[in-house]
Amino acid sequence: MKLLVLIIYFAVLIGIGLYCRRHATDVDSFVLGGRSVGPWLTAFAYGTSYFSAVIFVGYAGQFGWKYGLASTWIGIGNAFIGSLLAWVILGRRTRIMTQHLDSATMPAFFGTRFDSPALKIGASVIIFIFLIPYTASLYNGLSRLFGMAFNIDYSICIVLMAVLTAIYVIAGGYMATAINDFIQGIIMLVGIVAVIAAVLASKDGFMGAIHSLAEVSDETVSTQPGVFASFFGPDPLNLLGVILLTSLGTWGLPQMVQKFYAIKDEAAIQKGSIISTLFALVVSGGCYFLGGFGRLFSDQIDIAADGYDAIIPTMLSNLSPLLIALVVILVLSASMSTLSSLVMASSSTLTMDFLKGTFMKDMNQKQQLLCIRAFIFVFIAISSIIAIIQYKSNVTFIAQLMGISWGALAGAFLAPFLYGLYWKRTTKASCWVCFFFACALMIANMLFGSSFPALLQSPIICGALAMVAGLVLVPIISLFTPAPDKTLVEETFACYNKDTVVPQKTALGK
Repeated sequence: MKLLVLIIYFAVLIGIGLYCRRHATDVDSFVLGGRSVGPWLTAFAYGTSYFSAVIFVGYAGQFGWKYGLASTWIGIGNAFIGSLLAWVILGRRTRIMTQHLDSATMPAFFGTRFDSPALKIGASVIIFIFLIPYTASLYNGLSRLFGMAFNIDYSICIVLMAVLTAIYVIAGGYMATAINDFIQGIIMLVGIVAVIAAVLASKDGFMGAIHSLAEVSDETVSTQPGVFASFFGPDPLNLLGVILLTSLGTWGLPQMVQKFYAIKDEAAIQKGSIISTLFALVVSGGCYFLGGFGRLFSDQIDIAADGYDAIIPTMLSNLSPLLIALVVILVLSASMSTLSSLVMASSSTLTMDFLKGTFMKDMNQKQQLLCIRAFIFVFIAISSIIAIIQYKSNVTFIAQLMGISWGALAGAFLAPFLYGLYWKRTTKASCWVCFFFACALMIANMLFGSSFPALLQSPIICGALAMVAGLVLVPIISLFTPAPDKTLVEETFACYNKDTVVPQKTALGK
Protein backbone atom coordinates (compact mmCIF):
# COMPACT_ATOMS: atom_id res chain seq x y z
CA MET A 1 0.00 0.00 0.00
CA LYS A 2 2.75 2.44 1.01
CA LEU A 3 4.77 1.62 -2.09
CA LEU A 4 1.75 2.04 -4.38
CA VAL A 5 1.02 5.50 -2.94
CA LEU A 6 4.64 6.51 -3.57
CA ILE A 7 4.60 5.24 -7.16
CA ILE A 8 1.41 7.20 -7.96
CA TYR A 9 2.90 10.31 -6.36
CA PHE A 10 6.12 10.05 -8.40
CA ALA A 11 4.20 9.42 -11.63
CA VAL A 12 2.13 12.60 -11.12
CA LEU A 13 5.25 14.72 -10.53
CA ILE A 14 7.00 13.47 -13.66
CA GLY A 15 3.82 13.79 -15.74
CA ILE A 16 3.47 17.46 -14.78
CA GLY A 17 7.10 18.11 -15.61
CA LEU A 18 6.75 16.60 -19.08
CA TYR A 19 3.45 18.44 -19.66
CA CYS A 20 5.03 21.82 -18.80
CA ARG A 21 8.01 21.20 -21.07
CA ARG A 22 6.21 22.71 -24.08
CA HIS A 23 5.78 26.01 -22.20
CA ALA A 24 9.43 26.28 -21.08
CA THR A 25 10.82 27.33 -24.45
CA ASP A 26 12.81 30.45 -23.47
CA VAL A 27 14.70 31.72 -20.43
CA ASP A 28 11.87 33.93 -19.11
CA SER A 29 9.28 31.16 -19.26
CA PHE A 30 11.69 28.54 -17.85
CA VAL A 31 12.96 30.67 -14.94
CA LEU A 32 9.87 32.79 -14.14
CA GLY A 33 6.95 31.06 -15.83
CA GLY A 34 6.56 34.07 -18.15
CA ARG A 35 5.72 36.27 -15.10
CA SER A 36 2.14 35.04 -15.30
CA VAL A 37 1.79 32.77 -12.26
CA GLY A 38 -1.45 33.15 -10.29
CA PRO A 39 -1.94 33.61 -6.53
CA TRP A 40 -2.51 29.98 -5.51
CA LEU A 41 0.51 28.61 -7.36
CA THR A 42 2.76 31.47 -6.22
CA ALA A 43 1.63 31.26 -2.58
CA PHE A 44 2.10 27.50 -2.43
CA ALA A 45 5.44 27.75 -4.26
CA TYR A 46 6.55 30.29 -1.64
CA GLY A 47 5.33 28.14 1.26
CA THR A 48 6.70 24.81 0.04
CA SER A 49 10.08 26.42 -0.75
CA TYR A 50 10.07 27.80 2.79
CA PHE A 51 9.45 24.55 4.67
CA SER A 52 11.52 21.45 3.99
CA ALA A 53 12.26 18.18 5.79
CA VAL A 54 14.78 20.12 7.85
CA ILE A 55 11.88 22.03 9.42
CA PHE A 56 9.66 18.98 9.95
CA VAL A 57 12.24 16.49 11.20
CA GLY A 58 15.21 18.58 12.35
CA TYR A 59 14.08 21.99 13.58
CA ALA A 60 10.67 20.92 14.91
CA GLY A 61 12.25 18.13 16.95
CA GLN A 62 15.22 20.18 18.12
CA PHE A 63 13.39 23.36 19.12
CA GLY A 64 10.36 21.49 20.42
CA TRP A 65 12.71 19.62 22.76
CA LYS A 66 14.48 22.83 23.84
CA TYR A 67 11.51 25.17 24.21
CA GLY A 68 8.49 22.88 24.60
CA LEU A 69 5.15 24.26 23.39
CA ALA A 70 6.67 27.75 23.19
CA SER A 71 8.37 26.57 19.96
CA THR A 72 4.96 27.14 18.32
CA TRP A 73 5.91 30.84 18.33
CA ILE A 74 8.48 30.02 15.64
CA GLY A 75 5.69 28.82 13.33
CA ILE A 76 3.57 31.89 14.13
CA GLY A 77 6.56 34.12 13.35
CA ASN A 78 7.12 32.24 10.08
CA ALA A 79 3.49 32.92 9.13
CA PHE A 80 3.22 36.61 10.00
CA ILE A 81 6.80 37.86 9.56
CA GLY A 82 8.21 35.38 7.05
CA SER A 83 5.06 35.19 4.90
CA LEU A 84 2.50 37.97 5.42
CA LEU A 85 4.91 40.87 5.99
CA ALA A 86 7.23 39.60 3.25
CA TRP A 87 4.36 39.65 0.75
CA VAL A 88 3.07 43.04 1.89
CA ILE A 89 6.44 44.82 2.05
CA LEU A 90 8.38 43.08 -0.74
CA GLY A 91 5.88 41.43 -3.10
CA ARG A 92 4.48 44.39 -5.00
CA ARG A 93 7.65 46.47 -5.24
CA THR A 94 9.76 43.45 -6.20
CA ARG A 95 7.41 42.56 -9.04
CA ILE A 96 7.31 46.13 -10.38
CA MET A 97 11.01 47.00 -10.14
CA THR A 98 12.40 43.66 -11.33
CA GLN A 99 10.23 43.79 -14.44
CA HIS A 100 11.25 47.42 -15.02
CA LEU A 101 14.94 46.48 -14.69
CA ASP A 102 14.40 43.27 -16.71
CA SER A 103 16.05 41.20 -13.96
CA ALA A 104 15.13 37.56 -13.43
CA THR A 105 17.45 36.87 -10.47
CA MET A 106 18.56 38.65 -7.31
CA PRO A 107 22.16 39.25 -8.54
CA ALA A 108 20.75 40.74 -11.76
CA PHE A 109 18.66 43.09 -9.62
CA PHE A 110 21.74 44.26 -7.70
CA GLY A 111 23.78 44.66 -10.89
CA THR A 112 21.20 46.81 -12.67
CA ARG A 113 19.78 48.67 -9.65
CA PHE A 114 23.25 49.86 -8.57
CA ASP A 115 24.82 49.90 -12.05
CA SER A 116 27.53 47.49 -10.93
CA PRO A 117 28.40 44.31 -12.87
CA ALA A 118 30.88 43.50 -10.08
CA LEU A 119 28.07 43.55 -7.52
CA LYS A 120 26.07 41.15 -9.69
CA ILE A 121 29.00 38.73 -9.92
CA GLY A 122 29.71 39.03 -6.19
CA ALA A 123 26.10 38.20 -5.33
CA SER A 124 26.08 35.23 -7.71
CA VAL A 125 29.28 33.84 -6.13
CA ILE A 126 27.75 34.10 -2.63
CA ILE A 127 24.62 32.28 -3.84
CA PHE A 128 26.69 29.57 -5.53
CA ILE A 129 28.86 28.96 -2.45
CA PHE A 130 26.16 28.99 0.22
CA LEU A 131 23.27 27.30 -1.58
CA ILE A 132 25.22 24.07 -2.08
CA PRO A 133 25.40 23.10 1.64
CA TYR A 134 21.86 24.39 2.09
CA THR A 135 20.72 22.07 -0.69
CA ALA A 136 22.62 19.11 0.76
CA SER A 137 21.00 19.62 4.16
CA LEU A 138 17.53 19.03 2.69
CA TYR A 139 18.11 15.28 2.69
CA ASN A 140 18.62 15.26 6.48
CA GLY A 141 15.87 13.48 8.34
CA LEU A 142 14.71 11.41 5.38
CA SER A 143 16.91 8.46 6.36
CA ARG A 144 15.09 7.64 9.58
CA LEU A 145 11.63 8.02 8.05
CA PHE A 146 12.42 5.86 5.02
CA GLY A 147 14.14 3.29 7.21
CA MET A 148 11.07 3.18 9.47
CA ALA A 149 8.60 2.92 6.59
CA PHE A 150 10.37 0.79 3.95
CA ASN A 151 13.59 -0.61 5.44
CA ILE A 152 15.61 0.55 2.44
CA ASP A 153 19.07 2.10 2.38
CA TYR A 154 19.20 5.88 2.79
CA SER A 155 21.50 6.22 -0.25
CA ILE A 156 18.71 4.84 -2.44
CA CYS A 157 16.30 7.43 -0.98
CA ILE A 158 18.72 10.25 -1.82
CA VAL A 159 19.29 9.08 -5.39
CA LEU A 160 15.56 8.50 -5.96
CA MET A 161 14.60 11.94 -4.69
CA ALA A 162 17.39 13.61 -6.67
CA VAL A 163 16.52 11.87 -9.95
CA LEU A 164 12.79 12.60 -9.71
CA THR A 165 13.34 16.25 -8.83
CA ALA A 166 15.84 16.62 -11.68
CA ILE A 167 13.41 15.14 -14.21
CA TYR A 168 10.49 17.47 -13.57
CA VAL A 169 12.56 20.64 -12.98
CA ILE A 170 14.79 20.16 -16.02
CA ALA A 171 11.80 19.30 -18.18
CA GLY A 172 9.25 21.89 -17.12
CA GLY A 173 11.16 24.67 -15.36
CA TYR A 174 9.46 27.09 -12.98
CA MET A 175 5.90 26.32 -14.06
CA ALA A 176 6.35 22.58 -13.46
CA THR A 177 7.90 23.41 -10.10
CA ALA A 178 5.00 25.72 -9.19
CA ILE A 179 2.29 23.18 -10.12
CA ASN A 180 4.08 20.38 -8.30
CA ASP A 181 4.59 22.70 -5.33
CA PHE A 182 0.82 23.20 -5.22
CA ILE A 183 0.19 19.44 -5.11
CA GLN A 184 2.98 18.96 -2.57
CA GLY A 185 1.55 21.81 -0.49
CA ILE A 186 -1.86 20.13 -0.32
CA ILE A 187 -0.16 16.93 0.88
CA MET A 188 1.75 18.89 3.52
CA LEU A 189 -1.43 20.58 4.81
CA VAL A 190 -3.40 17.34 5.07
CA GLY A 191 -0.44 15.39 6.41
CA ILE A 192 0.50 17.72 9.27
CA VAL A 193 -3.10 18.00 10.51
CA ALA A 194 -3.55 14.20 10.41
CA VAL A 195 -0.24 13.54 12.15
CA ILE A 196 -0.90 16.03 14.97
CA ALA A 197 -4.33 14.52 15.59
CA ALA A 198 -2.90 10.98 15.68
CA VAL A 199 0.04 11.81 17.97
CA LEU A 200 -2.15 13.74 20.45
CA ALA A 201 -4.70 10.90 20.43
CA SER A 202 -1.90 8.51 21.47
CA LYS A 203 -1.24 10.71 24.52
CA ASP A 204 -4.83 11.00 25.83
CA GLY A 205 -5.83 13.91 23.61
CA PHE A 206 -4.83 17.58 23.65
CA MET A 207 -5.54 18.31 27.32
CA GLY A 208 -4.00 15.03 28.45
CA ALA A 209 -0.83 15.77 26.46
CA ILE A 210 -0.62 19.32 27.88
CA HIS A 211 -1.03 17.98 31.44
CA SER A 212 1.70 15.37 30.89
CA LEU A 213 4.04 17.96 29.36
CA ALA A 214 3.52 20.30 32.35
CA GLU A 215 4.85 17.54 34.61
CA VAL A 216 8.08 17.12 32.62
CA SER A 217 11.15 18.65 34.28
CA ASP A 218 14.78 19.06 33.26
CA GLU A 219 16.92 20.91 35.80
CA THR A 220 19.77 21.28 33.29
CA VAL A 221 17.45 23.54 31.29
CA SER A 222 15.26 25.22 33.92
CA THR A 223 14.14 24.71 37.52
CA GLN A 224 10.77 26.33 36.84
CA PRO A 225 7.94 23.75 37.11
CA GLY A 226 5.85 23.20 33.98
CA VAL A 227 8.27 25.26 31.89
CA PHE A 228 7.86 23.12 28.74
CA ALA A 229 4.11 23.80 28.69
CA SER A 230 4.55 27.53 29.44
CA PHE A 231 3.89 30.52 27.19
CA PHE A 232 7.51 31.52 26.46
CA GLY A 233 9.39 28.36 27.44
CA PRO A 234 12.72 28.04 29.27
CA ASP A 235 14.82 30.36 27.08
CA PRO A 236 12.83 33.28 25.53
CA LEU A 237 15.91 35.17 24.25
CA ASN A 238 17.26 32.27 22.20
CA LEU A 239 13.71 31.55 21.04
CA LEU A 240 13.48 35.13 19.74
CA GLY A 241 16.71 34.62 17.77
CA VAL A 242 15.29 31.49 16.14
CA ILE A 243 12.08 33.34 15.24
CA LEU A 244 14.05 36.19 13.68
CA LEU A 245 16.34 34.00 11.59
CA THR A 246 13.66 31.61 10.35
CA SER A 247 11.10 34.39 9.72
CA LEU A 248 12.91 37.58 8.72
CA GLY A 249 15.53 35.51 6.91
CA THR A 250 13.17 34.67 4.06
CA TRP A 251 13.22 38.33 3.00
CA GLY A 252 16.80 37.92 1.83
CA LEU A 253 16.83 34.37 0.46
CA PRO A 254 17.08 34.43 -3.37
CA GLN A 255 14.92 31.33 -3.89
CA MET A 256 12.12 32.93 -1.83
CA VAL A 257 12.24 36.47 -3.21
CA GLN A 258 12.34 35.13 -6.76
CA LYS A 259 8.75 33.93 -6.31
CA PHE A 260 7.64 37.58 -6.32
CA TYR A 261 9.26 38.13 -9.74
CA ALA A 262 6.75 35.74 -11.33
CA ILE A 263 3.48 37.11 -9.88
CA LYS A 264 0.82 37.74 -12.50
CA ASP A 265 -0.98 40.89 -11.25
CA GLU A 266 -2.16 42.99 -8.30
CA ALA A 267 -5.00 40.63 -7.37
CA ALA A 268 -2.53 37.74 -7.23
CA ILE A 269 -0.43 39.64 -4.65
CA GLN A 270 -3.43 40.35 -2.42
CA LYS A 271 -4.76 36.79 -2.53
CA GLY A 272 -1.29 35.25 -2.41
CA SER A 273 -0.36 37.05 0.80
CA ILE A 274 -3.41 35.60 2.61
CA ILE A 275 -3.00 32.09 1.17
CA SER A 276 0.72 32.02 1.96
CA THR A 277 0.14 33.17 5.55
CA LEU A 278 -2.52 30.55 6.23
CA PHE A 279 -0.34 27.86 4.66
CA ALA A 280 2.61 28.81 6.89
CA LEU A 281 0.39 28.97 9.96
CA VAL A 282 -0.82 25.40 9.43
CA VAL A 283 2.40 23.79 8.18
CA SER A 284 5.08 25.59 10.18
CA GLY A 285 2.91 26.26 13.23
CA GLY A 286 1.77 22.63 13.12
CA CYS A 287 5.33 21.26 12.83
CA TYR A 288 6.65 23.22 15.81
CA PHE A 289 3.49 22.56 17.83
CA LEU A 290 3.97 18.83 17.21
CA GLY A 291 7.67 19.06 18.12
CA GLY A 292 6.72 20.74 21.39
CA PHE A 293 5.40 17.40 22.68
CA GLY A 294 8.68 15.60 21.94
CA ARG A 295 9.65 15.24 25.60
CA LEU A 296 6.59 13.03 26.18
CA PHE A 297 8.52 10.38 24.22
CA SER A 298 11.80 10.82 26.14
CA ASP A 299 11.64 7.21 27.38
CA GLN A 300 12.04 6.05 23.76
CA ILE A 301 14.72 8.56 22.67
CA ASP A 302 18.41 8.84 23.49
CA ILE A 303 19.30 12.38 22.42
CA ALA A 304 22.99 11.94 23.22
CA ALA A 305 23.28 8.89 20.96
CA ASP A 306 20.68 9.55 18.23
CA GLY A 307 20.47 13.36 18.09
CA TYR A 308 17.45 15.60 17.69
CA ASP A 309 16.59 14.12 14.29
CA ALA A 310 15.35 11.01 16.11
CA ILE A 311 12.57 12.85 17.97
CA ILE A 312 9.91 13.28 15.26
CA PRO A 313 10.42 9.78 13.70
CA THR A 314 10.07 8.25 17.19
CA MET A 315 6.84 10.17 17.75
CA LEU A 316 5.50 8.77 14.48
CA SER A 317 6.77 5.20 14.75
CA ASN A 318 3.57 3.77 16.24
CA LEU A 319 1.16 5.32 13.73
CA SER A 320 -0.83 3.25 11.24
CA PRO A 321 0.90 2.18 7.98
CA LEU A 322 -1.32 4.56 5.98
CA LEU A 323 -0.38 7.52 8.18
CA ILE A 324 3.30 6.61 8.00
CA ALA A 325 3.02 6.55 4.18
CA LEU A 326 1.40 9.99 4.34
CA VAL A 327 4.22 11.27 6.55
CA VAL A 328 6.89 9.93 4.19
CA ILE A 329 5.20 11.66 1.24
CA LEU A 330 4.78 14.81 3.36
CA VAL A 331 8.50 14.95 4.11
CA LEU A 332 9.42 14.01 0.54
CA SER A 333 7.13 16.77 -0.74
CA ALA A 334 8.65 19.33 1.61
CA SER A 335 12.19 18.37 0.59
CA MET A 336 11.60 18.05 -3.15
CA SER A 337 9.76 21.38 -3.41
CA THR A 338 12.55 23.21 -1.57
CA LEU A 339 15.23 21.34 -3.53
CA SER A 340 13.65 22.30 -6.86
CA SER A 341 13.45 25.94 -5.79
CA LEU A 342 17.08 26.04 -4.64
CA VAL A 343 18.55 24.43 -7.74
CA MET A 344 16.44 26.67 -9.98
CA ALA A 345 17.75 29.77 -8.17
CA SER A 346 21.38 28.65 -8.14
CA SER A 347 21.52 27.38 -11.75
CA SER A 348 19.79 30.45 -13.23
CA THR A 349 22.06 32.74 -11.20
CA LEU A 350 25.24 30.94 -12.21
CA THR A 351 24.23 30.97 -15.90
CA MET A 352 22.66 34.40 -16.34
CA ASP A 353 24.64 36.44 -13.82
CA PHE A 354 28.05 34.79 -13.64
CA LEU A 355 28.82 33.05 -16.96
CA LYS A 356 26.86 35.40 -19.21
CA GLY A 357 28.24 38.39 -17.33
CA THR A 358 31.88 37.31 -17.57
CA PHE A 359 33.10 34.42 -19.73
CA MET A 360 30.25 33.82 -22.18
CA LYS A 361 28.74 37.24 -22.89
CA ASP A 362 27.30 36.25 -26.28
CA MET A 363 25.10 33.40 -25.04
CA ASN A 364 21.75 33.29 -26.85
CA GLN A 365 18.44 32.12 -25.35
CA LYS A 366 18.90 28.52 -26.43
CA GLN A 367 22.42 28.31 -24.99
CA GLN A 368 21.32 29.89 -21.70
CA LEU A 369 18.43 27.44 -21.40
CA LEU A 370 20.73 24.48 -22.07
CA CYS A 371 23.24 25.79 -19.54
CA ILE A 372 20.61 26.32 -16.83
CA ARG A 373 19.30 22.77 -17.32
CA ALA A 374 22.83 21.37 -17.17
CA PHE A 375 23.58 23.23 -13.92
CA ILE A 376 20.32 21.98 -12.37
CA PHE A 377 21.58 18.45 -12.96
CA VAL A 378 25.05 19.33 -11.60
CA PHE A 379 23.71 21.02 -8.44
CA ILE A 380 21.38 18.14 -7.65
CA ALA A 381 24.20 15.64 -8.22
CA ILE A 382 26.62 17.56 -5.96
CA SER A 383 24.07 17.90 -3.16
CA SER A 384 23.27 14.18 -3.40
CA ILE A 385 26.94 13.21 -3.18
CA ILE A 386 27.48 15.46 -0.13
CA ALA A 387 24.41 13.96 1.56
CA ILE A 388 25.60 10.39 0.89
CA ILE A 389 29.11 11.21 2.18
CA GLN A 390 27.56 12.63 5.34
CA TYR A 391 25.47 9.48 5.80
CA LYS A 392 28.29 7.02 5.12
CA SER A 393 30.95 8.77 7.19
CA ASN A 394 28.79 10.38 9.89
CA VAL A 395 30.22 13.83 9.11
CA THR A 396 27.85 15.70 11.39
CA PHE A 397 29.00 19.26 10.66
CA ILE A 398 27.34 19.19 7.21
CA ALA A 399 23.95 19.03 8.92
CA GLN A 400 24.78 22.27 10.75
CA LEU A 401 25.57 24.10 7.53
CA MET A 402 21.93 24.99 6.84
CA GLY A 403 22.06 27.53 9.68
CA ILE A 404 25.37 28.89 8.33
CA SER A 405 24.01 29.09 4.76
CA TRP A 406 20.72 30.68 5.77
CA GLY A 407 22.50 33.26 7.95
CA ALA A 408 25.05 34.17 5.26
CA LEU A 409 22.52 34.50 2.45
CA ALA A 410 19.87 36.37 4.45
CA GLY A 411 22.47 38.53 6.20
CA ALA A 412 24.15 39.47 2.92
CA PHE A 413 21.05 40.18 0.83
CA LEU A 414 18.15 41.19 3.08
CA ALA A 415 19.15 44.79 3.87
CA PRO A 416 20.57 45.72 0.43
CA PHE A 417 17.51 44.28 -1.33
CA LEU A 418 14.98 45.90 1.01
CA TYR A 419 16.63 49.33 0.98
CA GLY A 420 17.25 49.01 -2.76
CA LEU A 421 13.50 48.70 -3.34
CA TYR A 422 12.53 51.63 -1.11
CA TRP A 423 15.41 54.09 -0.59
CA LYS A 424 17.00 56.05 -3.42
CA ARG A 425 20.09 56.93 -1.37
CA THR A 426 21.22 53.28 -1.01
CA THR A 427 24.75 52.90 -2.39
CA LYS A 428 26.63 49.96 -3.85
CA ALA A 429 29.36 50.45 -1.21
CA SER A 430 26.80 49.66 1.50
CA CYS A 431 25.86 46.49 -0.39
CA TRP A 432 29.49 45.36 -0.50
CA VAL A 433 29.94 46.00 3.22
CA CYS A 434 26.78 43.98 3.97
CA PHE A 435 27.93 41.13 1.69
CA PHE A 436 31.36 40.90 3.31
CA PHE A 437 30.17 41.33 6.89
CA ALA A 438 27.52 38.59 6.74
CA CYS A 439 29.71 36.06 4.91
CA ALA A 440 32.75 36.72 7.11
CA LEU A 441 30.70 36.51 10.32
CA MET A 442 29.07 33.19 9.38
CA ILE A 443 32.31 31.61 8.12
CA ALA A 444 34.05 32.70 11.33
CA ASN A 445 31.17 31.20 13.33
CA MET A 446 31.62 27.90 11.49
CA LEU A 447 35.42 27.79 11.95
CA PHE A 448 35.89 29.50 15.33
CA GLY A 449 32.42 29.31 16.88
CA SER A 450 33.75 28.08 20.22
CA SER A 451 35.65 31.39 20.60
CA PHE A 452 32.50 33.47 20.13
CA PRO A 453 30.49 34.78 23.10
CA ALA A 454 28.20 32.04 24.43
CA LEU A 455 25.06 33.54 22.89
CA LEU A 456 26.63 33.86 19.42
CA GLN A 457 28.08 30.35 19.25
CA SER A 458 24.80 29.18 17.74
CA PRO A 459 24.74 29.68 13.93
CA ILE A 460 21.06 30.58 14.24
CA ILE A 461 21.61 33.47 16.67
CA CYS A 462 24.70 34.55 14.73
CA GLY A 463 22.66 34.60 11.50
CA ALA A 464 19.96 36.69 13.17
CA LEU A 465 22.69 39.16 14.23
CA ALA A 466 23.99 39.32 10.62
CA MET A 467 20.52 40.29 9.36
CA VAL A 468 19.84 42.91 12.03
CA ALA A 469 23.36 44.35 11.62
CA GLY A 470 22.77 44.67 7.86
CA LEU A 471 19.66 46.74 8.45
CA VAL A 472 21.81 49.17 10.44
CA LEU A 473 24.96 49.05 8.30
CA VAL A 474 23.35 49.78 4.92
CA PRO A 475 21.84 53.19 5.83
CA ILE A 476 24.92 54.28 7.80
CA ILE A 477 27.39 53.32 5.04
CA SER A 478 25.10 54.83 2.40
CA LEU A 479 25.07 58.20 4.16
CA PHE A 480 28.87 58.26 4.40
CA THR A 481 29.65 57.13 0.83
CA PRO A 482 29.14 58.99 -2.47
CA ALA A 483 25.49 59.21 -3.53
CA PRO A 484 24.43 57.12 -6.54
CA ASP A 485 23.93 58.78 -9.91
CA LYS A 486 20.74 60.83 -9.63
CA THR A 487 19.60 60.22 -13.22
CA LEU A 488 20.01 56.46 -12.85
CA VAL A 489 18.12 56.40 -9.55
CA GLU A 490 15.24 58.54 -10.83
CA GLU A 491 14.93 56.36 -13.92
CA THR A 492 14.89 53.23 -11.74
CA PHE A 493 12.24 54.52 -9.34
CA ALA A 494 10.11 55.94 -12.16
CA CYS A 495 8.51 52.49 -12.46
CA TYR A 496 6.52 53.17 -9.28
CA ASN A 497 4.98 56.35 -10.69
CA LYS A 498 3.60 55.01 -13.95
CA ASP A 499 -0.14 55.54 -14.43
CA THR A 500 -2.18 52.35 -14.46
CA VAL A 501 -5.88 52.20 -15.31
CA VAL A 502 -7.80 49.92 -12.94
CA PRO A 503 -11.51 49.26 -12.22
CA GLN A 504 -13.09 51.50 -9.59
CA LYS A 505 -13.64 48.47 -7.32
CA THR A 506 -9.83 48.29 -7.04
CA ALA A 507 -9.16 52.02 -6.50
CA LEU A 508 -11.60 54.88 -5.93
CA GLY A 509 -11.60 57.65 -8.51
CA LYS A 510 -11.59 61.38 -7.72
